[in-house]
Amino acid sequence: MDWLLDPLSYEFMRQALMAGVLIGILCPIVGTYLIVQRMAMLGDVISHAILPGLAIANFLNLPLLTGAFISGIFSTFVTTWIRMQSKVKVDTAMAITFSSFFALGVALLTSLRTRLDLQHLLFGDILSITPAEVREIALITIGVLLAVKVFFKELLFFTFDRLGAEAVGLPVNAINFGLMAAITLTIIASIKMVGVILVVALMVSPAAAAYLLTNELHWMMAAGSGVGVLSCMIGMYISYYFNTPSGPAIALTLFASFLLALLFSPSQGILTRNGKAPAEKARGKSKA
Repeated sequence: MDWLLDPLSYEFMRQALMAGVLIGILCPIVGTYLIVQRMAMLGDVISHAILPGLAIANFLNLPLLTGAFISGIFSTFVTTWIRMQSKVKVDTAMAITFSSFFALGVALLTSLRTRLDLQHLLFGDILSITPAEVREIALITIGVLLAVKVFFKELLFFTFDRLGAEAVGLPVNAINFGLMAAITLTIIASIKMVGVILVVALMVSPAAAAYLLTNELHWMMAAGSGVGVLSCMIGMYISYYFNTPSGPAIALTLFASFLLALLFSPSQGILTRNGKAPAEKARGKSKA
């Protein structure tokens, strides 16, 4: 058991593991809505779009959370505006917004000579996380999860039948804005851990694995959180013992978890599905 307890003797590992648990719970729950709505790339767009806000907020000595949130929300409005004002499809609008905001962010970080480390923003540095940052992540996690709990039925209706939700009088625009705000806050909370490039892995991979294992939204959230927390813990231990960057280690562990679900899911797994087909054919022949 020494291999399991030794890392806990270091303060930075305890802080990193606490942050990993929080993010491992939060990201898959929010990512579930992206998966079900087939908008997984939106997380990638917002994660890169917050860079300009971080650069400007740091230059003006404003709270980084405020700058990142405004920039992330603004990117969703730009994507929607491009899609509504032209015949351009949503994936193309996302690609345009993603590349433009990312380029602007890198340019501002360089030209404004901010104190932010571009490499840490891109790839994360969870081992340098502070207790204050863990508390900030905890507050975001609690706030977002409470909002999901309170408005679960409205979000469920909106997710699966937006026109129906609008017909019965639900404020679909407000619900959509709230969901975008939750996604943006989740990404902001996760950036310190894995960076803007890999944050989409935390949001999508556990939720996608849970999507293959369950049939109901609330179970998808629960299973996704379990996969997320376990993958973050394993990734952190891999990072500690093999001296690898924590962000990529977590992202690769998440991919391994998804691959296991893809292969062995009882109903959707490649191997289990192929094994069921001959048995079903045999039963059909016996009945005939």
